[in-house]
Amino acid sequence: MDTALPADLQSRREQIFPTLTDEALGRLRHFGSLRSYPAGAALVKAGSPSPGLQIIVTGEARVTSADADQHDRPVIQYGPGSLVGELASLSGAAALMDVTASTDVTALFIAAPRVRDLMVEEVDLGERIMRALILRRVMLLELSVGGPIIVGRETNRDVLRLETFLNSNGHPHRRLDPDQDSCALALIERFGVARSELPIVLCPNGELLRNPTEAQLARCLGLLQAIGRNDLYDVAIVGAGPAGLGAAVYASSEGLKVIVLDCRAFGGQAGASSRIENYLGFPTGIRGLSLMARAHTQAQKFGADMAIPAEVRALSEQGIGPARSFQLSLRDGGQVCARSIVIASGAEYRRLQMVNLADFEGISVHYWASPLEARLCSGQEVALVGGGNSAGQAAVYLSAHASRVWMIVRGSSLSATMSRYLCERIGAQPNIEVLLDTEVSELQGDGGQLDSLAWRERRTGTATIRPIHHLFLLIGADPNTGWLSECNIEVDAKGFVCADAYAANGRLAFETNRPGIFAIGDIRAGSVKRVAAAVGDGAQVVAALHHYLAQVSAATPVAVAPVAVAPAVVAPAPEVAHG
Repeated sequence: MDTALPADLQSRREQIFPTLTDEALGRLRHFGSLRSYPAGAALVKAGSPSPGLQIIVTGEARVTSADADQHDRPVIQYGPGSLVGELASLSGAAALMDVTASTDVTALFIAAPRVRDLMVEEVDLGERIMRALILRRVMLLELSVGGPIIVGRETNRDVLRLETFLNSNGHPHRRLDPDQDSCALALIERFGVARSELPIVLCPNGELLRNPTEAQLARCLGLLQAIGRNDLYDVAIVGAGPAGLGAAVYASSEGLKVIVLDCRAFGGQAGASSRIENYLGFPTGIRGLSLMARAHTQAQKFGADMAIPAEVRALSEQGIGPARSFQLSLRDGGQVCARSIVIASGAEYRRLQMVNLADFEGISVHYWASPLEARLCSGQEVALVGGGNSAGQAAVYLSAHASRVWMIVRGSSLSATMSRYLCERIGAQPNIEVLLDTEVSELQGDGGQLDSLAWRERRTGTATIRPIHHLFLLIGADPNTGWLSECNIEVDAKGFVCADAYAANGRLAFETNRPGIFAIGDIRAGSVKRVAAAVGDGAQVVAALHHYLAQVSAATPVAVAPVAVAPAVVAPAPEVAHG
């Protein structure tokens, strides 16, 4: 009855499905309580909030996942000592699988807050359990088991948007093409959906969403949970890139009450990197999403709350003196209150100044290169604009899937803007053609689908037109700080936040000109645009946070009229920390 594991996970079956001994169960008992289930009862229901971890003491239970026809697909049979749960058990997100008692079952139930205590107090067992939770999520992602079902064509703009959101947040899902899958047609007929209404999303809890926003989908999956209006956090971190996640891990591990907000996904631009090879400790390189997913899980392990996707619209300050606190107003009408703020919202992707660019974005024009985009352009010619490390990594990655990669660079050499190892690797790929002193001059197509691309050599004016359907833009980013001018936050001439990494001029390290508001990562003026540097900022700012919080009271903020309200939109953009 056990499911077949992907080839790369076959040797790790014992790590994915460990059997805990009676001695181990004895050590875990004080973290939870015993629960009894009669045969046929649900231990876990897919689509319902994951209550925490359970370890079967007696009896057996079966794990199933609904297939596209909504029939139960057996995954594995659990017995005494089996661990019931996966990464959703840490966050309280919706469970991905049904777990049903095959016989009468007694299980040790450990609620999510106590799971975190377990991880800290029982080092060896905590490591074993954490590894199982992570590997189970990897298994589900590789097998496309569990999670929502998206019905729509692969090239549909909204299908790509929803798949990108789920992929970026490490969430399993399946996509069914109405032109190819009979199951997709059955779902369309069952729910009376017109082709013009596609895509639709069927969530594990049975709810049908018609072309949802990312926030609507996240709520249905339990990824985005309600934030209590009366909750007061020690620190609210805006941005879940390398800097924001670094700060979350160190702050929460040191006992601070932390919330992280991001309007898209964890990881930022680093999470979209196909391979980071110059990050300390990974000599063979690591995919950006894998690195950032570990950081995301690590922060949750220590108790940090995640609000993704949650778009911050405004920042205001309440109270004075020791009762000072800050309020972040969210697009959906919610709010977050915190005693301090860390701005780690990174930067916004630069776009080509072309009148019809927006017509092709989301279908033919891409700002990152992930397996989803690689699948779309498999066997085709593609064009990539950019000469930095992110562009180099993307070009090498795409060269393994595309027939040819045209790399368009405005500068006269790659070596001035790209690491040497990437320059050498690009030179070694026979299907990467580097065009220096060149720029894109025209996009041609219809209905959002790019049919051809023209570029022009800047010195000679020579124009070339190629039948290219996918264009990748990795031309850097601008700081996402326009809204901060309304908050009287000091920025430099380029818009980066002025926040010295060292305590100076009466300010704490990383503190802006507004006490209690700090800036780290790519958004900070003078920062080094590297993943390691961003993570370092996140680690170092925690000492300044402790110092600041020690000076202010933890009292409930005094209700006074807000000041320094920022009406402009604050959309936490991807971090631009490159490998």
